[in-house]
Parts: sequence; C-alpha cells; structure tokens
Amino acid sequence: MARGSSDRPSEPRSRLLGTASRIFYAEGVHSVGVDRILTEAGTTRATFYRHFPGKEDLVVAYLEAADQQLRARFEQSRADRGTAEDVLRAVAADIAGDIGSPGFRGCAFLNAAAEYPDPSHPVHRRIVAHREWFLGAVSELFAQVGDGLAEPAGRHFVMLRDGAMAAGCLSDPATVGRTFLDGVEGLLWSRSVPGAPRG
Repeated sequence: MARGSSDRPSEPRSRLLGTASRIFYAEGVHSVGVDRILTEAGTTRATFYRHFPGKEDLVVAYLEAADQQLRARFEQSRADRGTAEDVLRAVAADIAGDIGSPGFRGCAFLNAAAEYPDPSHPVHRRIVAHREWFLGAVSELFAQVGDGLAEPAGRHFVMLRDGAMAAGCLSDPATVGRTFLDGVEGLLWSRSVPGAPRG
C-alpha cells in the first residue's frame, strides 16, 4: 500500500477508496465496474493497481473503512456517556439517526453479504469479523446491566438493529427509528426487572 507523509494513505488511494465507497454503498458492489470508479475518481488504471491488486481488494478496503468509522463512533458514544445503559441508548440513537439520514441505503455490511454469500470469500470474512466485533461490544455493555447472560441480549440488540436497517429502506424511517429505540428500551427493562425474560 502506497502511503504519503506521516504514514497516511496517499491522496490517490484515498480518492479511489472514497469514490468507490460512495458508489458501492449507493448502488451495490457487483453493479459497479472499475472503469467507472477510475473515471469518477479521476485516476488511471495503473494508479488503481498500484494501490489495490484487484476490485475485491478495494471492496475489502471499503468495508474496513466502514468498520473503522463505526468503531470510532461506538467508542465516542462510550466516552460521552456514563453508565452502560446510557452507552447502549447512545449507540441505538446513533443507529436511528443513520436510518433517518439522507441517502440511507441500509447496512453496508448486510448489503455486501447479499452479494458475497461464500463464507470463505475475503469480503464475507470481513463482514463476519465486523459483526462479531459489534456483537461482542454490545454484549459487553449488557453484561453491566442487570443480571443473566449478556450474549442473548446482545444478539437481540443486533437482530433489532438488522431489522431496523432493512425496514428503514422500505418504510417511514422516523417510525422505524422510534420502533427500534422502543425495542432497545424493552431489552434494557428486561435486564432490570426480576422475572422478566432475559434478552
């Protein structure tokens, strides 16, 4: 990978990745060819191959960049809030905000998974790695809320999020966001009320 000063990605690489990320998210991966990315990024095929051995390497880089952004936002929610309940609410509110944002096209990882179903494919493996991180991160927070096993609540949160991401493209985003947030409140309630279902 070519890099510029201060070990930062080179400007052509950043431009290629930024262009590809925008188009991949808006239109899907398989429908977008390298030639279009080169045209919109204003760069050459030689420059492309200097930074990415092939299109699938660019797809992996796109998902890695999305993963890094989401991890940073998660950590910001953790830094800005006190209790685990507050962090979970902040993470959920961030997700609901995404659903209501202009140009929302669902979850980049779920969208890519539909195009790369082979579990052995590098793109699919990158998707699974992101989802394992997210499940672990929310389960760790649920472990600090109430009693009982935390992973079932974490899985429930992830499934609520997945459903909201899909529904947000098909129906009123504001209603979907509110329904998702209500579901998260239900999960938090179930962790704190004796005898309530756990996750």
